[in-house]
Amino acid sequence: MKDYLVRGLVNKRNCRVFACTTKDLVNVAREKHDLWPCASAALGRLMSATLMMGAMNKSNDKLTVSLNGGGPIGTVLVTTHCDGKIKGFVGDPHVHYTYNDTGKLAVGVCVGRDGYLQVIRDMGLKEPITSQVPLQTGEIGDDLAYYFSASEQVPSVVSLGVLVGEDNVVKSAGGFIIQLLPEATDDDITFIENKLKDFPAVSQLLDEGKSPEEIMTMLFGDEVEFLETQDLFFECDCSKDKFSGALTTVPDEQLDAMINEDHGAEIKCQFCGKTYHFSEDELKEIKANKHA
Repeated sequence: MKDYLVRGLVNKRNCRVFACTTKDLVNVAREKHDLWPCASAALGRLMSATLMMGAMNKSNDKLTVSLNGGGPIGTVLVTTHCDGKIKGFVGDPHVHYTYNDTGKLAVGVCVGRDGYLQVIRDMGLKEPITSQVPLQTGEIGDDLAYYFSASEQVPSVVSLGVLVGEDNVVKSAGGFIIQLLPEATDDDITFIENKLKDFPAVSQLLDEGKSPEEIMTMLFGDEVEFLETQDLFFECDCSKDKFSGALTTVPDEQLDAMINEDHGAEIKCQFCGKTYHFSEDELKEIKANKHA
């Protein structure tokens, strides 16, 4: 099953739904960053959620979501232009914890909860719109549900999952978001709550081969109307030209040190791990262009 998301409406229950499967793109991130299982789960959950958040917008705004709860993984950051393409990284890819009672990946331990979740929407205006909420559990799904409620005043259910095999390869990844519309009633809320009681883990359903549409149909039956789908990819838009532009912001004394002491520079993209080399002559040209 390829990576994609689906957007739908459940008019009878006054809610909108988003669901996705992201196994392939999470595996790409795992390979690029050499992620250990818990790091794969943390980054995979945040990428899945951010892709669904991007589908809530009709334009190609740049959306960046990050969190840091003081845990050993450090910062987890992902960014998308709401076009189905996403990139992301974690501070420390080599973290792995499990809960003793269940054996499940302890994402909350890796992330911690002494910190914030931040959402930045860049719509091409003078300044981007930034929202920030304190982390609740560090499990990411709970934290995003709190963000939707506290920052956007939209009651939401956020279910995210990443299943990692014994060989560290991601077996399934994805999730779903259910958001109540303004017309929602107490009966609608009760219906959704009852449906979610004892509902299987989304990672388990995806691993069993269930599609995003099938998972939503398990919850809402034929009441759900699917509106559109979108293919999803891990893709980094870095380039040597972009890093050349970034180097023009470096102070002259630092550029001089790169030229005269290091005899060149090597820059690694934190999103995809690709390395770009700059020779002495290239650095001299960048410095000259700064003052042209």
